[in-house]
Amino acid sequence: MGKTRLALELAGSVRGARTGRAQWVALDSLRDGELLPQALAAALGVRERGGRAGVEALVHALGTRTMLVVLDNCEHLADACAQLAATLLARCPRLRILATSRETLRVPGEVVFRVAELSLTPTGEDHDLAGLLRSEAVRLFLERARTSDATFELGRGEARTVAEICRRLDGLPLAIELAAGRAGSLSLTGILHGLDDQLSLLTDGSRTGPGRHRELGAAIDWSHRLLDPLERVVFRRLSVLGGGFHAEGAAAVCADGEGGGDGAGAGAGAGERVPHDFVGPHDIVPCTDGIGHPDAHHLVRPEQVLRVICALEAKSLIVRVRGDEPRGAARFRQLSAIRAYGMDRLAEAGELHDTWSRALDWLAGQAAGATTSGAFPDTAEGPLIEEQENLAAAVAYAASRADGRHVPLAFALARLQYRQEQLTAARALLSGVLERVQDCEDRGAALALAARSACLQDDHAAALDLARQAVAVERAGRHPARLANALDALAAARLCRGEFADAVAVFAECLAVVRTLGRPLDLALCRHHLAWALLQTGRTAEAERLMRECLPELEAGAPANQLTAALHTAGAIRLAQGDLAAAERRFAEVLLKTPAGESFHALYPLEGLAMVAAERGELQRSLRLYAAAAAIRRRIDTEPEAHWWGQVEAVMARVKERVHPSGVSAAMAAGRRLRGARLLAYALRGTQARSPVHGSDHDEIRGRVATIGQPPLTGRESAVAELVAEGMTNQQIASHLGLSKSTVAAHLDRVRDKLGVRSRTQIAVRVAGRPGGSEPGN
Repeated sequence: MGKTRLALELAGSVRGARTGRAQWVALDSLRDGELLPQALAAALGVRERGGRAGVEALVHALGTRTMLVVLDNCEHLADACAQLAATLLARCPRLRILATSRETLRVPGEVVFRVAELSLTPTGEDHDLAGLLRSEAVRLFLERARTSDATFELGRGEARTVAEICRRLDGLPLAIELAAGRAGSLSLTGILHGLDDQLSLLTDGSRTGPGRHRELGAAIDWSHRLLDPLERVVFRRLSVLGGGFHAEGAAAVCADGEGGGDGAGAGAGAGERVPHDFVGPHDIVPCTDGIGHPDAHHLVRPEQVLRVICALEAKSLIVRVRGDEPRGAARFRQLSAIRAYGMDRLAEAGELHDTWSRALDWLAGQAAGATTSGAFPDTAEGPLIEEQENLAAAVAYAASRADGRHVPLAFALARLQYRQEQLTAARALLSGVLERVQDCEDRGAALALAARSACLQDDHAAALDLARQAVAVERAGRHPARLANALDALAAARLCRGEFADAVAVFAECLAVVRTLGRPLDLALCRHHLAWALLQTGRTAEAERLMRECLPELEAGAPANQLTAALHTAGAIRLAQGDLAAAERRFAEVLLKTPAGESFHALYPLEGLAMVAAERGELQRSLRLYAAAAAIRRRIDTEPEAHWWGQVEAVMARVKERVHPSGVSAAMAAGRRLRGARLLAYALRGTQARSPVHGSDHDEIRGRVATIGQPPLTGRESAVAELVAEGMTNQQIASHLGLSKSTVAAHLDRVRDKLGVRSRTQIAVRVAGRPGGSEPGN
């Protein structure tokens, strides 16, 4: 949406110029492709003379004239437009054609410019009017609102509402114009609430514009009518995947199983009314659009789905999630208004519940596959992170129908939320799981995860109680891996309570159980956990021995977060032993392996380096690093482990006693100003000279220090760009920074614009090549 408006602006800029002129040809009312040459001739004022007609008359009239011809709305005549364009361009050397279409014409020499959604305001940020107006979508909304109501003014506190309206509409120009047109009769809050029923609210467009532009549903229906039966089936079934999809997931959800394809839902026939959250907003009525439902009986085979997805993207009915391709597979999504339309069609066809059932089966299979490896699944990284939005919708759907698949899906979602520290949501889901779960296997695992979540919320009594229950359940079973998981949760609960000797005993039992499993990585993880507990009791020699045994295995195969935690433990052990050079080397290594941006993973090594500097007598440096880490902790709202924090505070108290109060204040202020690349450069400065860092490690340090950390990018844009350079997907960046995927995508669009690049690879190159800012002196 917005193609015609953009083409009009371009045509207006060249009309009458010395380089030529532009001619507009509207094709929306033309139904027969064979009449296209005559329609173009009429628009150009070309007459048929001298026995020339049709294409020959056009070629003769255009000849060597310099002209821009705009063919507006070609999608329903794509073949005819392609043939005519190829002929004219081949024979008229100074002719240029600009075609607006929902799919490309695939003509030699064609250059495709995709009209993307308008830029949006980032979520989770306070917006003043100046910040709000940086969003293209918001500027359009305010302009159209004032056109609808000349007295419209943005009231106090309403900026966030406008931004949310534009986000809900995915930045679609037509949808924004239609919503803003309601400003004369509805409050901004009323418009926002009305978007729960998008296709009903967004009506009453211009009476003089094309019919397909008068309301959003009609605009989408214009494209839907051009689909073949197979494309219509896949299009509507994709609407249950609101969080986006790869071809693999789309095939699992859209393809019919054995004996499928009759269109009869498991619990709904054609026209059945179903829960509001899972269908479009309109009452379901028999189809009267002239299409009927012959496609409702169209069997979809898995191998057909990828081809159809490509066709739907070409027709702009789905969009590619740019750069979000961690497995080498493109990911797509339907914009929200298009998805609402698809949901209506899905319910009308009587396929809603069959399609949801396939989606639940597929997601449950993904969740099961994510828990089959390793004794400690709660902390393992899995493939479902990309499917979190789909998983949440599936959990809600299964709960609404008392579906048996609700428990494994809810459990999988709770695990994702735990890893993202969405702990209240995770515990709420787990409470529901525990009410439903009766068999020992799932109950023990749910109790263990609930205990870990309670630990992170400092709910120590609940954590211990839940962990004890988990161990009791698993001792009654015959699954050593599940018992090890429960014991690990119990030991973690003991650690949170400061009961270090008890934690050591439980970790030791866990290690004995894991030794029987024959899983080297699990054994290494367990040794690390025991080493950390031993360190808290002062048994540093035993802790060091365990770390020597486990680090090679962790470096070879552990996820990044588990490896950085182990490296920090190794540094803390060296610090306790007084080996400052080795401690500094480990803490620096953690920083180098930590994703760029503000992350709690970087806080422990920063605090470790602050203590190393204090022990060396580098008091100003120690205060700066301490203040920088404390500022990040406040910004991202994370608390350190109590025992570690007590150690840090004790060291810093001694430092402050040795520095004049004015010097303490100045150093702390300078530290709080250190952020991003400047902080990384300052933290790593000089560590190479005292550490055996060689070859590629030096290159990595230089590359990491030379990340984006200064204008023209904002701090948030710099953080996103740095994470792109680390190879993260949009979903991973969103989870890392606590943003939505759409906000990350909007940030990336602005990064591309500011840096003058188009691809993620180019962003990474620019990130690695820009010089870092200067740092305060030591």
